[in-house]
Amino acid sequence: MRKFLLYIPVFALIVATSCNNQLRRIEKSNNFEKKLAYADQLYQKKKYNTAQTLYTDLLQVYKGTDKFEALYYNYAYCSYYVKDYVQAAFHFKNYLDVFPNSPRALEIDYMQAYCYYKQSPKVSLDQTNTMKAIAAMQTFVNNYPTSDKVAEANLVIELCRRKLEEKEYNSAELYYNLGYFNAAGIAFKSLMRNYPDSDKSDGYKVMAIKSYYNYAKNSIPQRQKERYTTVIDEYLDFADHYPNSKLKVDAEKFYNLAQNNIKTLDNEQAKAQSNQ
Repeated sequence: MRKFLLYIPVFALIVATSCNNQLRRIEKSNNFEKKLAYADQLYQKKKYNTAQTLYTDLLQVYKGTDKFEALYYNYAYCSYYVKDYVQAAFHFKNYLDVFPNSPRALEIDYMQAYCYYKQSPKVSLDQTNTMKAIAAMQTFVNNYPTSDKVAEANLVIELCRRKLEEKEYNSAELYYNLGYFNAAGIAFKSLMRNYPDSDKSDGYKVMAIKSYYNYAKNSIPQRQKERYTTVIDEYLDFADHYPNSKLKVDAEKFYNLAQNNIKTLDNEQAKAQSNQ
């Protein structure tokens, strides 16, 4: 039994060497049919890197022939399967340009959009590819409204929008934490406009009210009344749009504080005028 176990690594090495030798012979061969068949065999075995190398050599050979579409289809998917989503998106787009009437057009159009989604980075980074994914998936939905892929496309759009929403929220929160209260208020209101159907929309409104309150509180006395009035206006808008919100108590707190501070400012102004 021990001898048998010792032979296993040797046997594996012999098989690997044999496969490498076969690959080198096929790479150097001018028998393009054999090379294509071997590339297809490797593709079916999910050896995508090696298959892609052979397909690359064959692109110009078969371009313009009836075998080129199937070859290029596999070639594009090789990039996808090895997770080179930039190249995969390029090749899927090129496939559609070359074969616009292909029966695979719907599939490839979806895959091109999906590659942008796969390139979408974590929330803290630039979200250009996330926005590209949304645009591409929306175009897919518009072009193929009856496709069974529409539900998947809409899910990708929703996931991308959530990521953009989170990034925008993080920016607004950073403004608030840094004490840039006016900028924070504007940013939280922008969140509400950009994501009106968000289940966090009332929370964004409360943060806008809170931001404007702190902006007023930290303003020079001459501008405080005007800015506390903004807090009151924002609260009344909140009460109108979210009458059943669980956050209403939080919003009311700043509404009451703003009203009380306006009364205090009015009293101080009245005293100052009476003393003149």
